[in-house]
Amino acid sequence: MTEIRIHGRGGQGTVLASSVLAQALVEEGKYVVAVPSFGFERRGAPVAAFLRVSDREIRAMTNIYHPDIILCIDPTVGRTVDIFAGMGPGGTLVQSTKAELDAVKLGPNVAKVGLCDAVTIALKIFNKPITNSVMLGAFAKTTGMVKLDSLKAALETTEFRDAGLKQNMDAIAQGYEGTIVHTVGGHA
Repeated sequence: MTEIRIHGRGGQGTVLASSVLAQALVEEGKYVVAVPSFGFERRGAPVAAFLRVSDREIRAMTNIYHPDIILCIDPTVGRTVDIFAGMGPGGTLVQSTKAELDAVKLGPNVAKVGLCDAVTIALKIFNKPITNSVMLGAFAKTTGMVKLDSLKAALETTEFRDAGLKQNMDAIAQGYEGTIVHTVGGHA
């Protein structure tokens, strides 16, 4: 089983991104449990969503405390939240940032990093810094867990179909193309 924790801020579509990713993974024959996190979040406050992915049925329905993969759709949320909490050795980080790898704060167990300047891409496509669909493309490129076609098919079955479907499909593709993947810390 692979456990994924998605970090963002209220109003950026963190939970919607987890729903699209879950749908895309199901499209590829995986078992998926998506656990959204709702509380006192307000626009701009840090939020998280959780996904478990497996080739077998999943029974766990709790938040994720030891993620294998962290998808951070906001470049600033790591300043206020320890996004690396609980990550074990060999973890993967998919980060929205325009910084180079040497300027990105990494947790001690990160072995693979995908960096995407998602805000710049989102501003070009949407005229707003809403990075959730861009970062789904970045996730696909960094992890190889999901195909772009599956993500695009999932978009058609969600709220995105009414909110600029073509733009969001372009955002996924540009997020994929704009992501640079690194291996770090001597991990394989």
